[in-house]
Amino acid sequence: MELESSLSDKARHDLVLVERARKGDEKAFSTLLNRYRDSIYFMLLKMVNNASDAEDLTIEAFGKAFRNLDLFTPEFAFSTWLFKIATNNCIDFIRRKQLIPGPIDQLQDDQDDMTVNLQSDLPDPEESLINDQKIAVLRSIVNQLEPRYRKLIELRYYKEYSYEEIATEMKLPIGTVKAQLYRAKTLLYNIFTKTGNS
Repeated sequence: MELESSLSDKARHDLVLVERARKGDEKAFSTLLNRYRDSIYFMLLKMVNNASDAEDLTIEAFGKAFRNLDLFTPEFAFSTWLFKIATNNCIDFIRRKQLIPGPIDQLQDDQDDMTVNLQSDLPDPEESLINDQKIAVLRSIVNQLEPRYRKLIELRYYKEYSYEEIATEMKLPIGTVKAQLYRAKTLLYNIFTKTGNS
């Protein structure tokens, strides 16, 4: 294929991994994740200036990419496609959180002027009720996961454990914890959409 021949060796190797991942090969998912996780994370950290948000956005970016692998075409390198997904998702996050007062186009120029303190952690009563309902739905969906994935989600998002704490608790390498968390979130999303809650 002519398009593939114009790609670098690394990009061509990614294509092989993408094909394997499309068939459900967890090792291929893991390899792609390990290959790009750090660069995605540091790019997002620059954009949001918050380590915890950058970690969650990294998970979301890989989750979206892995869910939409069928939409990927080798016209571009997988890394280009992945970074685009991560960037767009992060921009949406920034818009939602209103981290920046100016237009989104000024993102790169205004990074140093971001005012994170504009966020309010206190929802109004109606938001609280909606959030409680969402949490109840989410918990019932989490309960449908396999025990190992359920435990990962509970430790990370209910108990707010760090990746290191989860690795210690579950006696797993940190890379495995991160890879399985991506997988758990993808499974959650699939259950969520099937139940009409997306």
